[in-house]
Amino acid sequence: MAEETRTGAPELSLSELLRIRREKLTNLQDAGRDPFAITRYDVTHHSAEILAAGDGLAGKEVSVAGRMMVKRIMGKASFCKIQDKQGVIQCYVARDDLGEEAYAEFKKMDIGDIIGVKGFVFRTKTGEITVHTKELTLLTKSLKPLPEKFHGLQDTDVRYRQRYLDLIVNPEVRDTFVKRSQILREIRRFLDDRGFMEVETPMLVPNAGGAAARPFETHYNALDEDVKLRISLELYLKRLIVGGLERVYEIGRVFRNEGVDTRHNPEFTLMELYQAYTDYNGMMELTEDMFRHLARVVCGSTTITYQGTEIDLGKPFDRLTMIDAVKKYSGVDFDAVKTLEEARALAREHNIAFEDRHTRGDIINLFFEAYCEENLIQPVFIMDHPVEISPLTKKKPTDPTKVERFELFIYGREMCNAYSELNDPVDQRARFAAQDAMAAAGDAEANHTDEDFLNALEIGMPPTGGIGYGIDRLVMLLTDSAAIRDVLLFPTMKSLPNDK
Repeated sequence: MAEETRTGAPELSLSELLRIRREKLTNLQDAGRDPFAITRYDVTHHSAEILAAGDGLAGKEVSVAGRMMVKRIMGKASFCKIQDKQGVIQCYVARDDLGEEAYAEFKKMDIGDIIGVKGFVFRTKTGEITVHTKELTLLTKSLKPLPEKFHGLQDTDVRYRQRYLDLIVNPEVRDTFVKRSQILREIRRFLDDRGFMEVETPMLVPNAGGAAARPFETHYNALDEDVKLRISLELYLKRLIVGGLERVYEIGRVFRNEGVDTRHNPEFTLMELYQAYTDYNGMMELTEDMFRHLARVVCGSTTITYQGTEIDLGKPFDRLTMIDAVKKYSGVDFDAVKTLEEARALAREHNIAFEDRHTRGDIINLFFEAYCEENLIQPVFIMDHPVEISPLTKKKPTDPTKVERFELFIYGREMCNAYSELNDPVDQRARFAAQDAMAAAGDAEANHTDEDFLNALEIGMPPTGGIGYGIDRLVMLLTDSAAIRDVLLFPTMKSLPNDK
């Protein structure tokens, strides 16, 4: 067990460890020294600040607090290491400084206890910056032992369910989430500098539109109405463009009632932004600039390594139409395929499974998924999707079978999805009607007509470029994380029997 391994005491059973810790707490409380009665502790410095200052703080008084991770009892003088939000700092604890009673209490403390240490900074004979303890306070008694030091917390199921333990014992996990926070901060700074306004829109909606996904449904008791959790941010943000805000963005949770795998979680963080008077080309320019900015600031270079593969975000991103990509990797030229029956015949010939409801555009997309995605390692904008799979996008003036849309792919993964936004209310109503027909035919992911959104378009929306980014996938890329669960503090997990 954790403290026995680190202090050299004999190994005890878990039940005995729990009993001993509870007994220690009871003894403290009976003696009038209940650690849970302490309401605050004044911290003047954190570990990394002290270590960075080095000898510059030598002899200066500091007050630090954190979780005790190591304790080495050496007779009349001992060492411990405490972990705070910045890292770990060593503390020297001696009987002559604390007094016999306080030192005896320190010796009874356990790995995992949260303590406050007041003392002065010095460098040990081995060269380690250390806090020479003059006063030590038990702030929280840990009643359960931490995972064993040398084997750590490796069970991924336990790590995800008990993220608090994962953060304590796996420093690289903490670093990932510190970096996630930095990424979000830098995104906001980047967009704010470009004149964007951050807004918030509803999560509970009567019509969950803006994406092809199955929504979660619930009931609003006060209004006696069935409502859905949003699957996208799009339709409300475009209402704000109609209202004249011109440049808006939102970073927020969306909810899609779908499966869980290394790249998908039913609730995830999406950022969408909309800019009036630009198109999907403007969104490409913004995206390249933002990805480079984030890589440079967060990773220190526009060349990063993801899962052993070098990714170059510094050079201009490639651009390839979806049909050209399918032609390149499958040999099929869908520009020469004019009818649905021809598309179905090609799908059968290439063992591409499709459903009766699938259109020619759907089949092109199925070919793209089967043949292309895994080959798109370096950044590439896949452009000009079929109109059938893009119900909210402007058609290309030169080819009405395609739309002005792109998806950015890196390492075979879609990183964002962008449009020249459809602002023709007549065309939009017709496309909603087609989506309604698909829903009636059994497509649970189809959009539905949104009359209020159509009303907004009839008021008039300027030419607009819009884009949605999967923040979790972006964090995965910039932190070299293999699975989406590694960048979500509390990923979706099937409930255990005692959780219900």
